[in-house]
Amino acid sequence: MAELGSATEPLPGTVSMKAVRRLFNGSLGTQLFVLQMVMVLLAVGATALVWVQHTRRQLDDQYRQRALAIAESVAGLPQVRAAFEQPQPELLLQPIALSVQSATRADFVVIANRDQIRYAHPNASLIGQKLSTDGSGVIESGRTWTGIETGTLGGSVRGKAPIFNEAGDVIGLTSVGVLEATVSDQLGAALPPLVYTVLGVLAAGTLISALIASRVRRQTFGLEPGEIAALLEQREGVLHGVKEGVLALDLTGRVTLLNDAASDLLGLSSDLVGRDLADMPLSGRLRDVLGGDDPGEDKIVLHRDRVLVLNRTPVAVRGQHRGWVVTLRDRTELIQLARELDHASSTTEALRAQAHEFANRMHTVVGLLELDEHEAAVRFITQTTEAYNQYAAEIRAQVADPTLAALLLAKSAEAAERGASLMLAEDSDVDGEGLGDPQDAVLVVGNLVANALDALEGTGGVVEVSVRTDEEGLHVRVRDSGPGITPELVEEVFREGFTTKAALSGPRGLGLALTRQTCLRRGGWVRVHNADGAVFTALLPPYGTSPLNPVREVTG
Repeated sequence: MAELGSATEPLPGTVSMKAVRRLFNGSLGTQLFVLQMVMVLLAVGATALVWVQHTRRQLDDQYRQRALAIAESVAGLPQVRAAFEQPQPELLLQPIALSVQSATRADFVVIANRDQIRYAHPNASLIGQKLSTDGSGVIESGRTWTGIETGTLGGSVRGKAPIFNEAGDVIGLTSVGVLEATVSDQLGAALPPLVYTVLGVLAAGTLISALIASRVRRQTFGLEPGEIAALLEQREGVLHGVKEGVLALDLTGRVTLLNDAASDLLGLSSDLVGRDLADMPLSGRLRDVLGGDDPGEDKIVLHRDRVLVLNRTPVAVRGQHRGWVVTLRDRTELIQLARELDHASSTTEALRAQAHEFANRMHTVVGLLELDEHEAAVRFITQTTEAYNQYAAEIRAQVADPTLAALLLAKSAEAAERGASLMLAEDSDVDGEGLGDPQDAVLVVGNLVANALDALEGTGGVVEVSVRTDEEGLHVRVRDSGPGITPELVEEVFREGFTTKAALSGPRGLGLALTRQTCLRRGGWVRVHNADGAVFTALLPPYGTSPLNPVREVTG
């Protein structure tokens, strides 16, 4: 038995399948080129097939109509009708048929009588014999007919017409035909332009496919689909894994990227990607920084209960500006620590001032003792102790809350150390219940007093503090004898990041902004005006009360 094939010779189907797998495992550019060429071949092949079929139908229709016209013309000749009355019609009709066939370039002209006996035929040996077809009902119906039939000469496109005598009776028929081979030859003559067109389209398709594949390679930097998918996964993993917020904007201000950290910091849902920045529920300050209306680095923004540091950087791709990326860092804990450090520093400064003052008094006492002025030393100690105790008692009498009283006492010592004086207004009256959260009260009063002391830096002066509570909450008024607030800056002093200090070491300009945020969160307000210096007033309602001035930020 002959061997069907060697074990080492792969089957043709296996070879083709391996080739297909190699093709689709190739580079992205190769796959695109091959797939586009397949599409071009299918489109061109289908178009060419439709054109050939349509042209063939048109040629068949044209030859049918032409054959019928010739048949009707022959059937209407008087010589033909007269020949049927002769004893031997074929002698007259054969020359007529051959003449018409030659003149019209038909492949055959056949004339037969009513019994379908041929009187004329290109093959003279068939004259006198019966037609090979049934006449298609022309004699019986007296109507013309066109179609394709197969006779003694082969398949042909035919037209048949009845021959009438003078009485109107059918006495025979005329059949004119064009062989299908002739039609095919004419169709073949029309194919070269089609072939040239197909080749031109294929060449153009090949060139365009190659250009598209090359462009795709450039745009994907030669990366393959698997590599692109891996990069996308890595990008998503990195963007949504970092703790810093990332928000990307296109040139029109539409959000194109929002990672999990940014969504959490801004309190926004991730489905806002694709929306315009102006349509997002953000505060005016935050929208200004994100939109670039407030440019700069490390812009400080208070959003909800968080302190955010924003940096807006332009994004360029291949030298073209494509948009911006904004990074958001949460500095809430850092600012809280800084505030605690400021409070600790303030307390330390107050203690240092008290220690310095105490040291001066002790030196005075020591000097008196060395001079044997014992009674004077006792009087000095007694007066100093009574003065301090009296001042502390006056503060405690007006401010029942120990936390706030301690703050005012510490700020008084700090003011004395800085060459200024802090006075508690006579209308101050704070009970222990109307204060609310002492931490918020310390923040508001401490920041306002610190701002007033900064305004008096190096010039001395007086800071007057009024704190009182009623059913509305804690009322605070801090007046300094400094130069006051420039009118054009009245609306700016409460903006986060605003500062008039020359030395900017770390996050500055948050004290008054935090004060306003705290007051607004509790439903209160903070204001400033000039009256022989700057006068800051604030209302800090207790928790659980309805806002007296809801959502309105009053700064003047």
